[in-house]
Amino acid sequence: MAHGEGEKNISVNRKARHDYFIEETCEAGLVLLGPEVKSLRDGKVNLRDSYARLTRSGELILVGVHISPYGFAGREAPDPDRPRKLLMHRREIDRLAGKIRERGFTLVPTRLYFKKGRAKVELGLARGKERHDKREDLRKAESRREIDRAMKASRQGR
Repeated sequence: MAHGEGEKNISVNRKARHDYFIEETCEAGLVLLGPEVKSLRDGKVNLRDSYARLTRSGELILVGVHISPYGFAGREAPDPDRPRKLLMHRREIDRLAGKIRERGFTLVPTRLYFKKGRAKVELGLARGKERHDKREDLRKAESRREIDRAMKASRQGR
């Protein structure tokens, strides 16, 4: 299956790429309640300042994701900021846990999407950026934009 085939993006966490170096990414399923799925389909989710943590029992929990309550849910609307369990194979969880413990990485959700009708979250194994790293990235982006502008102007014969 090609990347993007049968996938529908719900939300992308652009701030994660700004604040962290993303070493690798992996996919995890999400345990949700019915009204939460409806809210996701409406795109009412915020990934900013969220992360995944490992519990003592070896489960991955997604913390800090805000899924707004679905308006037509009635009384059974769940807490919008509740921790949500992530679904991954035991081997993958153990591999990630080793990297988190050894090298000081953290798991940050980079995007939330539907794949074949199921809600998935893409987790990035991330290492924090310092202020000078962020400035360097901004400088690179600005120079890339200037080069693109110059190339466009030269193509138009200016």
